[in-house]
Amino acid sequence: MKVLKLLLLIIVLVGAFSVVAGGVLARNMLQPVNPEVAETTIFVVPKGQSITKIGERLTEAGLLRHPLVFRFVVSKEQAQSKIQAGSFELSPSMTPEELIAEMTKGTDDVWMTLLEGWRREEMAESLAELDLPNYDEEEFLTLTEDKEGYLFPDSYLIQKSIDTEDIVDLLTSTFDKKVKVGLADEIAASGKPLDELVVMASLLEREARGEQQMKTVAGVLWNRMDIGMALNVDATLQYIKGYDRVQQQWWVTPLAVDKERVSPFNTYTNAGLPPSPICNPGLEALTAAMEPASTEYLYYLHDPEGGIHYGKTLPEHNANVQQYLR
Repeated sequence: MKVLKLLLLIIVLVGAFSVVAGGVLARNMLQPVNPEVAETTIFVVPKGQSITKIGERLTEAGLLRHPLVFRFVVSKEQAQSKIQAGSFELSPSMTPEELIAEMTKGTDDVWMTLLEGWRREEMAESLAELDLPNYDEEEFLTLTEDKEGYLFPDSYLIQKSIDTEDIVDLLTSTFDKKVKVGLADEIAASGKPLDELVVMASLLEREARGEQQMKTVAGVLWNRMDIGMALNVDATLQYIKGYDRVQQQWWVTPLAVDKERVSPFNTYTNAGLPPSPICNPGLEALTAAMEPASTEYLYYLHDPEGGIHYGKTLPEHNANVQQYLR
């Protein structure tokens, strides 16, 4: 009986010690990483990043003792939907609660997302919706008048106070970094001038979807160029038409009569590439222009469901028209 009582006492003591130790550990985990370090560091939260990933990154950055602490406190504070995307000045002297409070206040930053295949007017309109106090839509259009194709489409974290000229500089410098420098070897290997490649990439961005489709369409269009055949790219007609006020959108479906429009961008009436890009392409389209698929196809068309069908000869193309478009 004495032995049993002793065992029970030991169990109780061990349990009590575990509770106390656990409480001490929990309190310790909720403390700042280093209360003596007041210097702040910039911590960026991308759009859509999960709470788990944010906690892991905070720990890696020396701002949190353990990723699970962040998840626990976020849940306790019911802040799952309150964490903002943007940049924050955080310090190792902050507690997890203070970190989360700072990340739910909002920032002086805003995410600027410009899509692949947009023309500069679409970019200008999208930027106007961000309510940037120093941005002017007309100024943007003036500054980018000769920069279609070279305004790199991406998601950018920018200061709300950024002005129009700095936005344009950001887009063009990103193009230089990611294309002129980042794809320098591919440009050289293509044997074609960068300006031609950008024009071709702008066509691919509007005419195809996905890496393989873009590369195959690139092969088709370069094949046409090689034999002096008109490119016959409908996207160039859409570019000529511009904004349709009736449908209230850009890039409306061209009509048969549009093939007779007088414009240097009309690839039905003019041989070769258009004189300049028709939109701002992304890396996938640019790479496809530089590394086209080797193919004997000279024709392609899209069916109503978005599928694409190729032909080596005009009879094959006409058969595709009958099968998929009639």
